[in-house]
Amino acid sequence: MKTILLIEDNDDIRENTAEILDLAGYKVLTAENGKTGVELALEHKPDLVICDIMMPVLDGYGVLHMLQRNEEVQDIPFIFLTAKTERSDFRKGMEMGADDYITKPFSGTDLLHAIESRLKKASLRQQEFQPNLQGLNKLMHAATGKESLQALAEGRNIDKFKKKQAIYMEGNHPTCLYYIQKGKVKTFKRNEDGKELVVELYNTGDFLGYVALLEGTSYKETAEALEPSEIAIIPRDDFEELLNNHQEVAAQFIRMLAHNVTSKEQQLLGLAYNSLRKKVAEALVNLHNKYNERREAPFAIDISRDNLATIAGTATESLIRTLGDFREEKLIDIRDGAIVILNEKKLSNILY
Repeated sequence: MKTILLIEDNDDIRENTAEILDLAGYKVLTAENGKTGVELALEHKPDLVICDIMMPVLDGYGVLHMLQRNEEVQDIPFIFLTAKTERSDFRKGMEMGADDYITKPFSGTDLLHAIESRLKKASLRQQEFQPNLQGLNKLMHAATGKESLQALAEGRNIDKFKKKQAIYMEGNHPTCLYYIQKGKVKTFKRNEDGKELVVELYNTGDFLGYVALLEGTSYKETAEALEPSEIAIIPRDDFEELLNNHQEVAAQFIRMLAHNVTSKEQQLLGLAYNSLRKKVAEALVNLHNKYNERREAPFAIDISRDNLATIAGTATESLIRTLGDFREEKLIDIRDGAIVILNEKKLSNILY
């Protein structure tokens, strides 16, 4: 049961509001002035504070100031309850850290909607979401009630791409977000000599192309289908509307970008200093982790040697020799051209 602290000097308003909150299933603490309210907040640490502005002893601004100075209660959602409707009053409260305003007179419905909204956002801030698409899916479910980001792709135009067909090209300006309904995709960059470096791998259920949309720049890499794939096309306006209406989702995309930067730094470090054996082992382990979600053993993936070499950051000939060594060590097998990972654990041990 959520606890709400109600600070209001008017007896009738305090009692009526407390009754509404009690009927809605909240535990209610009440205070008739700001000083008592601060004391109750520090003692009970409620889930939300509703506070009048004009009060004796300590007004609402003073209450908010006192709570903001205390680390134990500074993150509690704070709603002003006031008859003051001047824009300057609203601005002052929001600048001080208030989360919302409810003006008197108000209906019980307005009050409860404001409380539910603030408690929901507070809950999202407290939860830990992994900085990846799985974490974003969980966040979307918490923020919107939808099962996953796949709901954003429902009813969209579906384009089919053949193996090795480009989805978007480096240097082009983005007009949409892409969602993989079926298939596998890689993004890569080419140097002046035409050599490829794989930047990222994507699977069914992944979004791609969002970095350029968030940055407002052109694509920094080329996306290409690794196998026949079906891609849902989501207009840029719909993606931006999602971000604008859900700040938590926008923040999660930012965390994903930060995570991507860290991953790329590790990738560059490996390409610069890892041995050939480590590079190939890491590429195989990454493929296993990306495309073997059920953790089945053995795991087979049909990928060309050229593509695998670009993922590992090595020459195709060197890759083939190393695959031969791994095969002799019974870490992998080759069946009908596909690479079968027999012992992912031992491959991972090569990295350390």
